[in-house]
Amino acid sequence: MLEVVRKESKNQEEALTKCLEEMNVNLNEVYSYIEEGEPGLFGKRKYTAYVVTKYDVKNYIKDFLSELAKNMNTSFNVEVTEKDGVISVVIVSDDSAILIGKEGKNLNAIQTILRQSLRKYGNFDIKVNLDISGYKAKRQKNIEREVRKIAKEVLKTKIEAKLDPMNSYERRIVHTIISEYDNLATQSEGEAPNRYVVIKIKED
Repeated sequence: MLEVVRKESKNQEEALTKCLEEMNVNLNEVYSYIEEGEPGLFGKRKYTAYVVTKYDVKNYIKDFLSELAKNMNTSFNVEVTEKDGVISVVIVSDDSAILIGKEGKNLNAIQTILRQSLRKYGNFDIKVNLDISGYKAKRQKNIEREVRKIAKEVLKTKIEAKLDPMNSYERRIVHTIISEYDNLATQSEGEAPNRYVVIKIKED
């Protein structure tokens, strides 16, 4: 369970400062958000700051996944790190194939459940990227290689290419790669789970 500290004040900065002082931490050690209240009797608003430490979030993730492993009747090692506001979670297990699932469906489901679990504590902007035994890293390399090959073909033929359906993480990889090409553009089309990316010549 995450410990969320909540403080009210007449301005946003003061509300946040109160939380940090009580927790004895600085701003880069926490996740936070501020809610703006409705105007009071004299038109003044109150602001409420909500703060949780990154340390607690990382421990929560480890405990959450340990409990998940028990429920799945398996075991795995979990490494949790944080860099530039993104929490990277790496699972290593003898049952990696089962945990990953066909085309990474189980992996994506575990990541979704984890993110939803964190959301119940508030509107913290906590970005979590989960990988299992390097699956995503390998998948990303394969996507990059295939997308660059397709990009060359589109530039040569001037004919747009529709890629296979991908999840949001994989589509983001495609958009990032194609952004390196001055004459190409991307567009996501379709509805999840069959949403896909179109690579085409950029219009003048």
